[in-house]
Amino acid sequence: MEASDIFKKVRKIEIKTRGLSNHIFSGQYHSVFKGRGMAFSEVREYQPGDDIRSIDWNVTARFNHPYVKIFDEERELTVMLLIDVSKSNQFGTVHALKEEIITEIAAVLAFSAIQNNDKVGVIFFSNQIEKFIPPKKGSSHILRIIRELIDFRPLNTQTRISEGLKYFTNVIKKRCTAFIISDFLDEGFEDAIKIANKKHDLIALQVYDPRETELPPVGLLRARNAETGKQIWVDTSDPKLRKDYAEWNRKQEKYLNDIFLKCGMDFVKIRTDEDYVKQLIKLFKKRESRR
Repeated sequence: MEASDIFKKVRKIEIKTRGLSNHIFSGQYHSVFKGRGMAFSEVREYQPGDDIRSIDWNVTARFNHPYVKIFDEERELTVMLLIDVSKSNQFGTVHALKEEIITEIAAVLAFSAIQNNDKVGVIFFSNQIEKFIPPKKGSSHILRIIRELIDFRPLNTQTRISEGLKYFTNVIKKRCTAFIISDFLDEGFEDAIKIANKKHDLIALQVYDPRETELPPVGLLRARNAETGKQIWVDTSDPKLRKDYAEWNRKQEKYLNDIFLKCGMDFVKIRTDEDYVKQLIKLFKKRESRR
């Protein structure tokens, strides 16, 4: 892609997603994703009513008069975006490709985060770690992330969600809020997601296309696995084939629901032909009601 084309795409996504963030998500984001824990602010003289557990004994001994430590609630968060860049996301049959929806969702979350004065970092993963952008603040940093989302070309085509989660757990030491955005066409990541969610506040956003859940009866067609390159002919007019396909999808959906339910983490399904804004607002309201 030419540099001018990349710039136009970045600008287009920036205008759309920054607007959504400003008018829809900024207030809800701030109330839902507050900083966790307390940060040391100052030492002052003890006053009647102060908790004796907050006495700073070193300062008290030095001045022969009781002093207490004052703490403020930490407001600053680190927000991590774990982005699946495998080839299966280069698919879409209605309004947009899965990877285009993923880019917009990531941009909206990133802009919402910097308006809250949070740091934002990104991990791009396929079946390996493709790129790590360390958490930072600022609009220029967010625009770099969007450029990468638009123009990034992974070295690998397949998916291994556990690789992204393990790397995330190892590289980000302090507790953070993390969004893993993927089509979740993978298995065997139960342990990795359990460990990551125990250490961090992890939220799963599944982006999928309606044709991945149900096949229309359109006759004979050639299907290609984007991740392996394998091609097969499929007779979609066969009722049994369509039934088996729908059954496989139901099992996959149950598999994912069971994992996220056991981990106690939020999980949102977003179709490529639906408004992702509504799903994100629903997520924010759900989390806010639990506070």
